[in-house]
Amino acid sequence: MPRTILLPRLIGCSLLLTVALAGCKHEEPNKEAREAPPTTPTVAEAGGSGLVHVEAPERFQLTTTASVQATSKLDVTGSVSPDVSRELPVLSLANGRVIALHVGLGDTVHKGELVMEVQSPDVTNAFDLYLKAVNDERLTKVTLDRDKLLFDKGAIPESQLQAAQDAEDDAKTDLTASEQQLHILGVDKNNPSETVKIYAPATGVVISQNVTAAGAAGITYAGNTGSLIIADLSHVWVIVDVYENDLASIRLGQHADIRINAFPGKVFSGTISDIGAILDPSIRTAKVRIQVNNPGGELRIGMFATATLTTSRPSPVVAVAQSAVLHLHDLTYVYVPTNTPGTFRRVLIKTGNLVNGNMLEVQSGLAAGQQVVANALDLQNTADQ
Repeated sequence: MPRTILLPRLIGCSLLLTVALAGCKHEEPNKEAREAPPTTPTVAEAGGSGLVHVEAPERFQLTTTASVQATSKLDVTGSVSPDVSRELPVLSLANGRVIALHVGLGDTVHKGELVMEVQSPDVTNAFDLYLKAVNDERLTKVTLDRDKLLFDKGAIPESQLQAAQDAEDDAKTDLTASEQQLHILGVDKNNPSETVKIYAPATGVVISQNVTAAGAAGITYAGNTGSLIIADLSHVWVIVDVYENDLASIRLGQHADIRINAFPGKVFSGTISDIGAILDPSIRTAKVRIQVNNPGGELRIGMFATATLTTSRPSPVVAVAQSAVLHLHDLTYVYVPTNTPGTFRRVLIKTGNLVNGNMLEVQSGLAAGQQVVANALDLQNTADQ
């Protein structure tokens, strides 16, 4: 055969052999890849962010929600207010000008402590009446003594003696009244002064100040409520708002736990003393008054408070183990098994208070007798790997 024909045939065979060898090299790694073990994770999202699938579901035990008897609790908010029955106004019965103010708003005062001084013309008028009453009584006393002597000697009739006695009795009455007027104004008759000293009527804190130095003080027909108001804060009120739908669950004398933002973890004890008879028409709430002992003065007027009211009659509630509840981004969830083996659905629930020591009340999202994953955090951590 001619050489020109053999050369092309040799070249073609060489090309075919090269292609075949190359194909064998690419085919071998693919075979190894098919025979290698799978590298997929044990948990995978299945059909949405609320579903997870696990290859070994028997690792995650299930628990059942239960219906238990528990007392319901109602959380309401309000603020600390003074007990009005323990408020006392500091009054100046003498009208005039305040020349000295010894205490101010927020100060603690003690009973009998000097709080202010008032310069008043009422003092001058009262002392003038007192001096006139002293002189009148002295004159009538002299007249009565003289008439008694004359009557004993038969120089005057008995009627004249009786008139002198009446005049003496009236003078004594006027003198007593003038002395009482000085006492009411706070003036010492033996050491008179143009100023009236005002003292604290009780121990407490000044919660209102209606006068300043050089201001006017006293009782007027305008109804001045007092220059200062002192409140005994050893007992205070916590006034809370309770919605109309919750009023049936509270009663007078019911216990309340009070919590204050300023004292985290500390609980104050109180008792409901009044339930408002009028509802706020805009938000449909009633004012409920809770009396709280405050011997240390930790509760201050205006503090924000949260009150937990516990009902006395237990009622059935749905409860689930604490470990079955997952807290995520300020929300609470449980994992519920689906009809697909190894697949769980994350369900949003609303929880309430602890019941029976280690269970959480479920207010919505679950029913009694429903199965959930006993350890939700374990399942969630597995899903995140």
